Amino acid sequence: MGDVTPFRAIQPGQPQQVGFERLELQRIMDLYGRMVAAGLWRDYAMQMDKELAAFAAFRRTAERPEFRIEKRPALRQKQGMWALVNEAGLTVKRGHELGPVLAPLERRLMKVVE
Repeated sequence: MGDVTPFRAIQPGQPQQVGFERLELQRIMDLYGRMVAAGLWRDYAMQMDKELAAFAAFRRTAERPEFRIEKRPALRQKQGMWALVNEAGLTVKRGHELGPVLAPLERRLMKVVE
């Protein structure tokens, strides 16, 4: 017969994967939709691991992401769990709340009206 491989014991209280909550994802997708309508972004990707959840926005599909919005709950008590990372991998903004971290991207959508 075959060998039986036991599953790793799931520790209670420890998440197996970090993800976005519904309101967080709604806010991110709202921004993404406005950036697509402005012609700045064309594609996106999401990554969810044990340590982080990331939303990457692309100008073109074949390029590196222009920006990544990362959620790292392990940094909640330190620097803040939200980070905005640019194409070069440098952290543009970090914080405890999602709104202020998205502010530099939302400023790109503002236009001067005469």
